[in-house]
Amino acid sequence: MKVSYFDDSDTLYIEFRSSDIAESKDLDENTILDVDASGNVCAITFEHASQRTDVSHLIVEGIAA
Repeated sequence: MKVSYFDDSDTLYIEFRSSDIAESKDLDENTILDVDASGNVCAITFEHASQRTDVSHLIVEGIAA
């Protein structure tokens, strides 16, 4: 899993799995959900992230050993 924030475009990208993206679905005008051929969620993109999320605070819990 990878979380990337792009300050220049105020975009937050969260990749849940590294798979080939078969389809990108617009959830609303500023949120895109990427899925693979089996319908599994691969990633989500948030535009205007600083206004829509708490991008300045990232907390990671429950990391598998």
